[in-house]
Amino acid sequence: MKFLGRLLLTIILLLVLVLVIFYVFLQTRWAAGSISRWVTENSEYRLSISKIDHDWSSPSRLSLSGVKFAEKNQPDVLDAAEVDLDLDWAQITEPRTFDRVVLVNGTLNLSPQSLNLPLKANTLQLSNIALSGGLEQWKVEGKNVNAGISPWQPTSGAVLGNNAQFQLSADTLALDDIPAQNVLIRGQIDNKQLTLSNFGADVSRGELTGKASRSADGSWTLDNLRLSNVRLQSAQPISTFWQEFIKLPKVDIKRFDLIDARLQGQNWSISDLDMTVTDVTLQKGDWQSSDGQLSMNATDLINGNLHFSDPNLNLDFSPQGIAIRQFGTRWEGGLLRTSGNWIRASHNLELDQLSVASLEYTLPENWRQLWLDQLPDWLSDVSVAKFTANRNLIIDISPDAPFQITGLDGFGTNLKLARNHQWGMWSGKLNLNASDATFIRNDVRRPSLALEANEDAVNIAELSAFTKEGLLEATGKVSQQPQRDFSVMLTGRAVPANELKNWGWPEIGVQGNVNMQLNLKGQMPANVDFKPTLSGTLHATGNNGQEIQQQMNRGVVSQ
Repeated sequence: MKFLGRLLLTIILLLVLVLVIFYVFLQTRWAAGSISRWVTENSEYRLSISKIDHDWSSPSRLSLSGVKFAEKNQPDVLDAAEVDLDLDWAQITEPRTFDRVVLVNGTLNLSPQSLNLPLKANTLQLSNIALSGGLEQWKVEGKNVNAGISPWQPTSGAVLGNNAQFQLSADTLALDDIPAQNVLIRGQIDNKQLTLSNFGADVSRGELTGKASRSADGSWTLDNLRLSNVRLQSAQPISTFWQEFIKLPKVDIKRFDLIDARLQGQNWSISDLDMTVTDVTLQKGDWQSSDGQLSMNATDLINGNLHFSDPNLNLDFSPQGIAIRQFGTRWEGGLLRTSGNWIRASHNLELDQLSVASLEYTLPENWRQLWLDQLPDWLSDVSVAKFTANRNLIIDISPDAPFQITGLDGFGTNLKLARNHQWGMWSGKLNLNASDATFIRNDVRRPSLALEANEDAVNIAELSAFTKEGLLEATGKVSQQPQRDFSVMLTGRAVPANELKNWGWPEIGVQGNVNMQLNLKGQMPANVDFKPTLSGTLHATGNNGQEIQQQMNRGVVSQ
């Protein structure tokens, strides 16, 4: 019995000695290299470990130094100065499952082809890690990232696993080349449902905070998103931003606040922008809402040649369309103000009132072509119940037919200014008058115009102006049909004999003032020279009783 006891004690002592030797050997660089080679030669992975350490103050932890890990023939997934592995009783049945895995001071590649990771843990921690690669549909670049994921059960294509809570902070983090600093994110993954319970970052010199979630179908819900003091500069035109916008997945906005933002791109900018959007769903460039709102104001808004100062906009969204509670802005030295509704079903813009005051506006060179161009699909008809204009200056500097109208006032009721995507005056009454005007180098005073439009024609009920000497008065009619048949009857009382010369009628061979009557007919189809369609007669009587009778046929005048 004594012999058996001594033998058993000797075996135990030998086993302890072997364990001690193995424990010491395991922490040598030779052992680390041997383990690295064995894993590389006998698995689909490539592993490099420079050293393995263990400290009895943390008996369940193994510390690996100089760790590089990857799938064979693929870039490194991990290159870390230190990896700590906290052991767990579950490893008896699942050797690849740890209580905690800590990655310290290194880089982690999130590229999709490198996500078939062989480890699991109750918790994954990142400490001062640089991230790169792709995370789901996003390109990710991060520096000095600290994070915790629990539990960590990665699968192919889901580096964070399918069911986990996580918290992340980073000095810098860029998603799809959009950089952010001082990032903090808390959230949860439930299969393909992503919930960001809280996130914040410094973006474009501003601050971003919010709460959001993403459904399994890829659509997003923004419970609360707040951007303040953003200063964004881009080399892209506004059209590029629109194209990127319509590519976004469905986004349900509960509340979005943009505060004191300054945005600038190619040929556009917005200064001191404040905007709030509530309860609106955006998808493929369209929107849906049951009871949403948008409020916006800014100091300056520039798009190409358009420059609006102090724009202020308040909209209410509903399934029927958009209610424009208020829109006002300073433009070209004047003030624009309107309110009304845009109807979704008909794409009609119905303005209750439109006022234009103190405008000093030079028309663009192609304004006539813009008038003829088709309106976009979302805008079919434009109507104005009440129109007012006060003290405006309108200038056209085109070389063929320049004009200038000074002190322009106006009043209109029940105007339809666009129909079937085409500008015009399709119905309503409009009265315009000014203090002075110049039409193709002819100066007139107190010009006045009264128009009445219906489905068939635009009637010139009154047209009058004082010339340097005398008075011009006219009436006329313009058809609403595409050929635009028109007729004008012009009467001149004691006007200069060649008052009509600058307007296209040749000299009549009389000096001084005359009384005249012009009857003219023709057609004005779009983008066609109307002069060959003109026909009419001119009768003039001079102060000495001399009478002149001229006739125009196909744009040519004969005696």
